[in-house]
Formats: sequence, structure tokens, C-alpha cells
Amino acid sequence: MEKRLVYADYAATAVPSERAIAKAVPYLRENFGNASGVYSLGMRSARAVFDARKSIARSIGARPEEIFFTSGGTESDNWALRAAAELGAQKGKRRIITSAVEHHAVMNTLEYLGKQGFETVFLPVDRDGRLRAEQIADALTDDTALVTVMTANNEIGTIYPIEKIAEVCRERGVLFHTDAVQVVGHIPVDVSELGADMLSLSGHKFGAMKGIGALYVRRGVNIDSFMKGGAQESGRRPGTENVAAIVSMAEALEESLEDLDKKNARLAKMRDRLTDGLLGLIPDCFLNGGREDRLAGNISLSVKGVEGESMLLMLDMMGIMASSGSACAAAQKDPSHVLLAIGVDPKLAHGSLRLTLGNSSTDEDIDYMLEKIPEGIAKLRQLR
Repeated sequence: MEKRLVYADYAATAVPSERAIAKAVPYLRENFGNASGVYSLGMRSARAVFDARKSIARSIGARPEEIFFTSGGTESDNWALRAAAELGAQKGKRRIITSAVEHHAVMNTLEYLGKQGFETVFLPVDRDGRLRAEQIADALTDDTALVTVMTANNEIGTIYPIEKIAEVCRERGVLFHTDAVQVVGHIPVDVSELGADMLSLSGHKFGAMKGIGALYVRRGVNIDSFMKGGAQESGRRPGTENVAAIVSMAEALEESLEDLDKKNARLAKMRDRLTDGLLGLIPDCFLNGGREDRLAGNISLSVKGVEGESMLLMLDMMGIMASSGSACAAAQKDPSHVLLAIGVDPKLAHGSLRLTLGNSSTDEDIDYMLEKIPEGIAKLRQLR
């Protein structure tokens, strides 16, 4: 088969939406005014931010005043965790509960908070990466300040029972945050049904510009600002608004939710064909995570006897762009903490390959990967 370019790293970043780009361009050119300006150029920018906030709030079932723009999911996670910890400390509560498979934006923030005197309880997951709400209930104590559990895992695609976890936390009066970076724009999210007090999202995961995200903060949850500065975002997130990126996020989110069930059905069909094909064609190849309760476009494999980095370089030469796990941990040499947490042998975890599909993925892409990935792995094994 003739060489083609296949993008299979949507979990790292989605292909930018043409609609989102078109929406952003005027705010990089003629409507460039600072949204804090009292002149007409600034007021146009302010209006665009206002409209985008309403649109994003509507897309996730929130109120506009509950949406605070940030630079992305990492900032949103940091803000939520550190602010909730500070609230807890004021009440003598210094215990935080989370899962063993969170994103590094959460894990590293919790490590920082540990140095400030907070205790973190990391709850184990099963072989499919699943966590039960009962585990949260059993771990809660009177000195618990926060529970933070991702809505879906960025490496193995496992979707968590967030509604049930939120209910447990609400019954005990404990703040609950969820990192929803991998799900907003990919599965329906309604914060009124979800029940989280805070929720992080990131625009580039569903086709917006990079460097823009948001933190949903339920009305009545009075967390302090993460940074100090001006009065933007109702005084809770200072800094001149990135108007072009904000409007791109609103447009991309609206677009991503159109015909969502149909899109996910198509992705799940391609995902299953690629998964079954690769497992059948590559000896000593294993699926990470379960088949059920999994994001439609996520495939995570472990391949015996091959290093993940070598696989990625070989596949790149074949025109296939993939990853070996979280894009935010690409420079780390240690095996994925997510794969170790679900019981993958450390040596096998070094041979992980994550293929994530999106709206631009085609059946021809699947055909190409089914031909080239086994071929590439066979070559690497011959070089051992």
C-alpha cells in the first residue's frame, strides 16, 4: 500500500476545526482590541467573550457565571486542587482522595500539596482501570478536603462513574473535582447531572486553538483565584483574555457536539476493527483497559519485546503519528503509572502504544495501520 499520513493521536490534540479557526481569525486581525477596553474595539472583544461563555455554559449545562477561562486543562486542574486544599485547610481538613491513574496535572499538583502538609489517598483500580464509587465512600473521613477523579482516563480510555462518585461526596459534604479534559466534546457532559463541584476542560482536545481551557465552578463554591493580578473573569482569573482562542473553543465545542452519537458509533466501529486486527496480527500484543465503558476512539496496547519510543519512530517513518501514553509524559523514561496501576508488567509497559482516533480518521487509515503497524513491529523485533 502506498505510504500515506495517518494521524492517530487525538487524545494528545485534535485536528483543529476549520469552523473554529474561521471564528478566531477576526479577533487576531481587525477585532484585536483588549476586552477590558471601554472603546468600541475593546467592547467588541468583550462581547465575543461574553457570547462564548454563554455558548460553552450551554454546551455543558452550566450557568455562564460558572465558567472561568484558563490556559488549559493543566491550569484548571492546578487551580481546582490548590484552591480546594486551601479551603479545606481553613477548616482543619488536609486529606485528599484520588485514583492511582490520574493525569500528571493532578498527580504533580498533589505531590506539591503533600509538601505543604496535605495527605493524599490514592485508590487502586482494577485490571480494566475501573474505580467504584464504594471505594470513595469507604475512604472518606471527616478531615477530607477534596475528592478528585478524572471523568475518563487519557491513556486507556476508561470512563468512570462520576455521577455516583459526586453523589457520595455530596452526601458527605466533601468538594468534588473531575478532570474532564478527555470527555468534553466527545461524550455528553451536563454538569447539573454530573454533580461535580468543579470540572476542568481543554479546548484543543476537541478542535479549538491550543492554550485555552476552562474551569467550571459550581455556584456557591467560593474558591480563591489561582493567580493575582487584574479583575478579569470576575476577579478570579486575572490576565488579558485570549479572545481568539476563547471564541474558537466555543465554536469547536458546539461543532463537536453535533451528531455526537453518530460520530461515536463510527469511531467505536473503527476502534474495534483496529483493535481486533492488531491483536490478531501481532503476537504477544495485549489490550490495556477493558472493552466496556471506554472512550470511542481510544486504543492502548502493550507489545512484548519492543520499546515504545522505537515503535513511535518506526511508525512515524511509515507516516503514522501515535503516542506511547500521555503526551504530557512523553519525555519520561519510566513506564506509565497508569499501566503499572492496572497491573501491567513494567517491562511490558515500556512497550506501550496508544492509538486515538477522531473525526478525520477514515476506514482507509485503519486499513493502512493494520498493514503497517504489524510490519513495523516485526522489523523492530528482528533488530533485538
